[in-house]
Amino acid sequence: MGFPCKIFIFFLVFVFSFPLPYARGEDLFVRYVDPFIGTGGHGHTFPGVTVPFGMVQLSPDTGVEGWDWCSGYHYSDSSIMGFSHTHLSGTGAADYGEVRVMPVVGDLKIIPGPKDNPNIGYRSRFSHKQEIARPGYYSVFLDDYKVQAELTASRRVGFHRYTFPKTDKAYIIFDLYNRIGDMAESAWVKIVGNDEVEGSITGGHFCGARDPQTIYFVAKFSKPFEEFGTWKVFRVDKGNREEKMINRSEPFIGAYFRYSTSEKEKILIKVALSYTGVDGARRNLREIPDWNFDRIRENAENLWEKELGKIEVEGNENDKIKFYTALYHSFIHPSLFSDIDGKYIGTDDKIYSSTYDHYTVFSLWDTFRSLHPLFLLIQPQKNTDMIKSLLDIYSQSGWLPRWHKGNRETNCMIGTHSDSVIADAIIKGLRNFDLEKAYSAMYKNAMVESRDFNQGRRGITEYKKLGYVPGDKFDQSVSRTLEYAYNDFCIAQVAKVLGQGEDYKLFIKRAQNYKNLYDSNVGFMRPRDSNGNWINFKTSFSSSFDPTDATSPHYTEGNAWQWTFFAPQDPYGLITLLGGEEKFIKKLDEFFNTKSPIKGPPDITGLIGQYAHGNEPSHHISYFYVYARMPWKTQEMVRKIVDSLYGIGPEGLCGNEDCGQMSAWYVFSSLGFYPFCPGTPVYILSSPIWKRAVIHLSGGKDFIIEAENLSEKNIYIQKVYLNGKPLDRLWLWHNEIINGGKLLFKMGDTPNKSLGTNTESLPPDFMK
Repeated sequence: MGFPCKIFIFFLVFVFSFPLPYARGEDLFVRYVDPFIGTGGHGHTFPGVTVPFGMVQLSPDTGVEGWDWCSGYHYSDSSIMGFSHTHLSGTGAADYGEVRVMPVVGDLKIIPGPKDNPNIGYRSRFSHKQEIARPGYYSVFLDDYKVQAELTASRRVGFHRYTFPKTDKAYIIFDLYNRIGDMAESAWVKIVGNDEVEGSITGGHFCGARDPQTIYFVAKFSKPFEEFGTWKVFRVDKGNREEKMINRSEPFIGAYFRYSTSEKEKILIKVALSYTGVDGARRNLREIPDWNFDRIRENAENLWEKELGKIEVEGNENDKIKFYTALYHSFIHPSLFSDIDGKYIGTDDKIYSSTYDHYTVFSLWDTFRSLHPLFLLIQPQKNTDMIKSLLDIYSQSGWLPRWHKGNRETNCMIGTHSDSVIADAIIKGLRNFDLEKAYSAMYKNAMVESRDFNQGRRGITEYKKLGYVPGDKFDQSVSRTLEYAYNDFCIAQVAKVLGQGEDYKLFIKRAQNYKNLYDSNVGFMRPRDSNGNWINFKTSFSSSFDPTDATSPHYTEGNAWQWTFFAPQDPYGLITLLGGEEKFIKKLDEFFNTKSPIKGPPDITGLIGQYAHGNEPSHHISYFYVYARMPWKTQEMVRKIVDSLYGIGPEGLCGNEDCGQMSAWYVFSSLGFYPFCPGTPVYILSSPIWKRAVIHLSGGKDFIIEAENLSEKNIYIQKVYLNGKPLDRLWLWHNEIINGGKLLFKMGDTPNKSLGTNTESLPPDFMK
């Protein structure tokens, strides 16, 4: 081999020994993803690694207490306490953060220490200038230890690579006690041989959930450790192989491993997770059979590239960063729950085996609105598996889940929005699951009062009798009533498909129960007591009815302004209820322009008047104008939300990302259409931001969206064409999208006030 060739090979080896940003070219979708978006402000996202819908979310933890640390990381922090393997993306409540790993140089420390004095514990300072996050890869330099930390993952295995300085005190610690939001209730660790550790952690009370859950792990090291030990409380036990923490009366438990390292020596660790047991974790470890970190990193990137490529957009570079990051965040949850052999633990704590992927983390109160409708378009098989998972939960517990995490119902939020997710799939033709079981489960939600606070609909007995949930007996009574009416509508649609005529009549009638809480004297939805009297509630801000007050116990994470518009199943009925089109438009305009501050919890953010995009009850409201014959106002407002409430950088989200819902809203709205009422096969058109977009559908079909004469000022739709034929309406049927075709918008700088306003051009009324 000639000397120039040797030099060239040496150069390649040198270059590729370091991670390069997207060395395969500049045409990759992953290069537009910024995982730091949402890690500041109230976004509550995490920057670490996962693969699409993976079991593992391996990410740095900078803090585990406080509302803005629900994901364990906040961009405002300057120290890291370790890298744990499970995280929630964008939630408003904290949990997970199990199996924390931290490389340490110097004296062994077994507590993380406080942010204001990292030296007390094993924390390390870091700089964002030496931090990298992209799909499938995370890296940071730990300043206090001079250690380069790199992370990647497969579906069920987290992969660590730590580059140490020269030292005889290179430690890797496993902290099993500290979690996000609370501490472990019990834990167990066992060191196997000289290169493996296994154990379990039990904990987690998300949103005050009653029952904790247990996660198991097996970790393999690339190099035999020279010294090992465990700790419990504050006692370090050198050479001890096994330790147990039975309860929190004996807090702190973990294991440590010591090495002597040469300069820039790399120690790698593979950590497999399972919820079925240590044996399941050991089987899952097979996902990564060797120590080729860069290959696994590339595999993770390729998985993301495939999923992100399901929608191609052409337009502004910053908008593409927002779009593909939104798509990235849309594909984190629900998360894989079954092992590599299909086994998973059910809600009854029994082990089951599945031929399809079983999922968990169902934030249904958030995600029924946009995320699951997005899955129906571009993730139909995964959405089917998710619905099968919901039905598995029903088979094991007797109830469909409301907010499910692990194998536990958390009792978080209200409504029974499994009904919506299932109905939306059935109505849109995705029916590869047990329809009869699904209908039985939905019917039970609507008819049976559970003895368990965690299940079903609270107050359903009174709701059936009175037509509303009484506010003198139940909290969140207004929101419960409105959501139950929508849930009933979803059940009615399924009953109609299945030929259950009498049930259809019952539930379509109950879908109008929202009207029972409208007080025409004040112009808002408000609570009634069991005798039908209006309740003048007293809160910390008001002694009488105040529609801006979101501290009232009768509304869920919102106020009367926002909840008055929650009747997506019956927009025309709501318009009539509020006095007709003219008065309804006036009310909507007032909603978006009332500047009175909203008094309430911190997740009511992203404000335009009383509209709060940082929380879900507002998400459909800007599309109401189409039903009231002023669609150009929808185009104005949707574009305003898209442009002003989404950004790049850590504070690029105006509120909690909420397991993909905030992101899915952006994906739909930026494309120019939105699922206003899941459970119906209709999408409302709005102002697209892309010159061209291609949605790659199943079966090799494409749906192409083009916008001619598009600019920052040209936000109004002048004409619409579907497959070359002009449309006089501003809505689409689901089949018009999934059958493939081309939607052409012609844009201008002034509204076309006649398009889509004729009676025959309005969206269909599904209450008839």
